[in-house]
Amino acid sequence: MRVALAALVVVTIVLGHARTLEAQSADRPNVVLIITDDVGYGDLGSYGAPDVRTPNIDSLAKNGTRLTDFYAAPSCSPTRAALISGRYQQRFRIEVPLGASNGPAGEQGLPATGRSLPQLLKSNGYRTGLIGKWHLGYKKEFSPGAHGFDYFFGLKSGLIDYYQHTDSAGQHDLWENDQPAHVTGYSTDLFTERSVKFIEENAGQPFFLEVAYNAAHWPFQVPDRPSVAPGNGRFVQPQDDPTSTRKDYVAILERADRGVGEILAALERRGLTRNTLVIYTQDNGGEWLSRNAPLFHRKQSIWEGGIRVPALLKWPARIPAGRTSSQVGIVMDLTATILAATNSPVPPEARLEGMNLLPLLQQGAKPVERTLFFRYTLPARRQRAVRQGDWKLLLDGNNPMLFNLRDDMGERNDLASQRSDIVRKLFPLIGTWEQDVDAEAKGAVSTP
Repeated sequence: MRVALAALVVVTIVLGHARTLEAQSADRPNVVLIITDDVGYGDLGSYGAPDVRTPNIDSLAKNGTRLTDFYAAPSCSPTRAALISGRYQQRFRIEVPLGASNGPAGEQGLPATGRSLPQLLKSNGYRTGLIGKWHLGYKKEFSPGAHGFDYFFGLKSGLIDYYQHTDSAGQHDLWENDQPAHVTGYSTDLFTERSVKFIEENAGQPFFLEVAYNAAHWPFQVPDRPSVAPGNGRFVQPQDDPTSTRKDYVAILERADRGVGEILAALERRGLTRNTLVIYTQDNGGEWLSRNAPLFHRKQSIWEGGIRVPALLKWPARIPAGRTSSQVGIVMDLTATILAATNSPVPPEARLEGMNLLPLLQQGAKPVERTLFFRYTLPARRQRAVRQGDWKLLLDGNNPMLFNLRDDMGERNDLASQRSDIVRKLFPLIGTWEQDVDAEAKGAVSTP
């Protein structure tokens, strides 16, 4: 009797300890954020792609939640600035992509404030890593390390030759922390290998890993064909001869999906799947070889095809599987969500502008109405927009156009003439927002 009682006490203590560890672990999940580059809204099987096989990315939709109305910026540096800062990129005067290191962009970047996403996670005891694309500054004070990443392996510019690892100016652009890295291999595969290694080396502690593939950004160099790659290490358009093909693009994207599968397998192998928040998204709409359907336009515009992107979130311990949500979201929401999921203290001066999505994802609550702003200014194009609820007012140059995105996500039916009352309501919101972000931007350290 005494032996049985003692055994029962031991079992009770062990189970109680296990539950305590599980609760503690649930408060400190690992986070893996995966970003692909210049990929279209309709380029994944889970978003309707008929000609691309993305089973590993799609598994996140099957085992997590798929968002249908999620937004990035129209191009890469702005999206990444919003993610790392948790605030509108216009506040840092990063509204267009930073250029090559041999130009003015060599002196520009996102200022380190001590309140960036990786820094706040690091301060909370997380091991932080960035594998892949940075594109927020070349100088050490703008580097991933300055923003709180313990480890960086990747490129600092907007693109690299997949085989030669050079940027658009022909300069070497593959780094390990702040030192040039000279390794052989297809960049997508190198980033996958380093990501798996990071997971293996840090499996015993909470970690945050951002995997920012350069796939499927140009140059459209397919895997396993290095002999033909150097001649194609440039941006080709459909009118060029020779040009690239949709088949080339699909091969590039499918190699990134294979990498996602290897990353997910590493988590499973180390018993980390249940309590790891895995997020997949894109930095902007797709290029000319991408499939943005059913949206209109592409990268470097604030039509839906330039800014609406897939977003998939999987966390078996907290997020139900197989759900689709029409909750309107934006990249800064990922910042707020990751910090909330990891119980990371956020100082008031961080002034995050995103929304923690976890309560909606966990409870399946009704979507919350949002008011989001977009702006993209190029010498030949100035676009501004606000989305409030289902309504989007788009100012393309001097042309105001109004769309109901619930009924017309392809933006084919301009309702400005029929609903001028909505136009008058939304128009001043853009001006007020611009005054706010531009006033703060005057104090920004660097201008792209």
